[in-house]
Amino acid sequence: MTATLELQQLSDRAEITDLVARLGACLDESGFDGMGDLLTGDVTVRTPGGQAAGRDDVVAQARRTHPADQRFQHVITNLLVDLDGDRATARANLAVHVTVPGDGPAAEGAPAPAPRASIGEVYRFGLARTGAGWRFASIETEPLWLSGTLPPTPRPR
Repeated sequence: MTATLELQQLSDRAEITDLVARLGACLDESGFDGMGDLLTGDVTVRTPGGQAAGRDDVVAQARRTHPADQRFQHVITNLLVDLDGDRATARANLAVHVTVPGDGPAAEGAPAPAPRASIGEVYRFGLARTGAGWRFASIETEPLWLSGTLPPTPRPR
């Protein structure tokens, strides 16, 4: 392997790692307006919240399954990236913690409420290099465990 190829692979891995972190931040902070920039136009998603195809439908599903009246923390770890030219696959562990305002102390300075639910999943990503950089071509989650009770998720309209 040449030094140039090794440097390109390191750069690709770093960009993909940042892309995965940005996805978590979008979901945590209701950054759905910027989420489309992380996706290819023909992206597909399969999660417990449903299936969607195409950038607009995927963003709509994320907005629906992450309502503004709930708080989320996506903890994404152990990212493994397999590069294959302009395509890549990746796997990561995911823990999602969900709280609902009003579940706990509301006094100023009081600790935040404990999560109402915590979910353990595995993320599987398909990625494509585009003119704008690496983007998600597919996202799938595989639920492994649940602790607590999930708040109801609004149904698609």
